[in-house]
This record gives sequence, structure tokens and C-alpha cells, in this order.
Amino acid sequence: MSNEIETEVDPIEKVVGEFLRDNPDFLDKNTDILETMVLPHISGKAVSLVERQVGVMRDRNREMRSRLENILQTAKDNDLLFEKTKRLVLNLLEAKTLGALVEAVYDSLGKDHGIEFYSLTLFGDEKKLPRTMARIASTEKANERVGTLIGANRAVCGILREDEMVFLFGERGRQVGSVAAVPLRYDSLYGILAVGNSDPNFYKSSMGTLFLSYIAEILNRVLPNHLK
Repeated sequence: MSNEIETEVDPIEKVVGEFLRDNPDFLDKNTDILETMVLPHISGKAVSLVERQVGVMRDRNREMRSRLENILQTAKDNDLLFEKTKRLVLNLLEAKTLGALVEAVYDSLGKDHGIEFYSLTLFGDEKKLPRTMARIASTEKANERVGTLIGANRAVCGILREDEMVFLFGERGRQVGSVAAVPLRYDSLYGILAVGNSDPNFYKSSMGTLFLSYIAEILNRVLPNHLK
């Protein structure tokens, strides 16, 4: 019985639907019909078609407003990141000493970007290099401790062994949960730049490393003059 009713009703609904799509101004010309039409509301009460349309438009406007706010916030964040990065690049280019260069890197990562853990490790003879905030290690020792990292040709993100964390960050490395690190290499291997977070899920292998890689490229150009 119900199947027979559906067979009789469905074609009519289809015809009515096609008619309304082909004549979108029909209800506008026949407001008496529009005013009598009701639709079920999420509250369980019946509402008129006009009320339903107003509600739909209100929801769409709210969604569009939210999207616009997100776009504006992203643009604002990008502008802020650009200004911070530009300031770091200029400070690196203007640094007269290795100490000033390392200080510029640490100030940017720690103060400007609020990164929890950060470290610049330079490879060379500790007796020959000026004393700075950077960590100093021989290339041989670096190969023993973090050979996989310095052998990479790009930034590496994820969870490292505790001894690798300690090599990069000292004793504070025991508090680091995840790391993003990039080898500093141009004509030769100069060191490694690393940032870390206590959250093991903060730096993941799937995340982008554009900022860190960009800073590494700048360091690759300016470090040789300070390591001679």
C-alpha cells in the first residue's frame, strides 16, 4: 500500500520541484502560497519558508564572516612573520662578529618567535673559534652523535634519541619532546640549527619547515666569513 502511495506522490514532487527550479520567481509572485508553506525546524516547531530562508541566509552569513575573519587573521600573522624574519635577516647581514650573529639568531628564535628550545651548533675546533652562545663540536663527534641529521639534505622533524637531544641542546635536551633540525651546509658543513618543544607531537615529520630552511640558507651564506 505504501509503495503505491510513493509511486503516485514521487512523480508529482519531481514535477513540482522542476517547476519551481524553472520558475524561481513563482513564490515571489504568489506570496499567499509562500506564507502558508511551513518546514520542520530543528527545534521541532514548524516555521514558514521565509523564516527558514532567513535562517539559512543567517547561517551562511555567519560562515562567510568566520571565513573572512580567518583569512584576515592569516594575512595578519603572515605580515608579522615577514617582519620578524626580515629583522633577523638584516641583523645577520649586519653582524660584525660571530658572537653578534649567534645572538641575532637566538634573540629571534627565543624572543620574536617564542620557541621553547633552540640551538646553533657549529662544527670546528673549540680552541680556534670565538666563544659565543653557540655550541661547538668537531665534525667527527657530530657524525658519531647525529650523523643521520647532518647527512640529510633538508630539515628533519620528529622525535630523536635522548643522546641526540643532549648533543643539540645540552642537558636541557632531556626535556625536549620533538625537534626540527637542519644542517648548515654550503661549500662545506658548518653546523646544525635546531629548535625543539617539550610536546612530542609538536614537530612532526609531515609539517612544513619553510621558515627554518630559509634561515638556514641565510646562515649558509654569512657563516663562512665568521668561521675563517
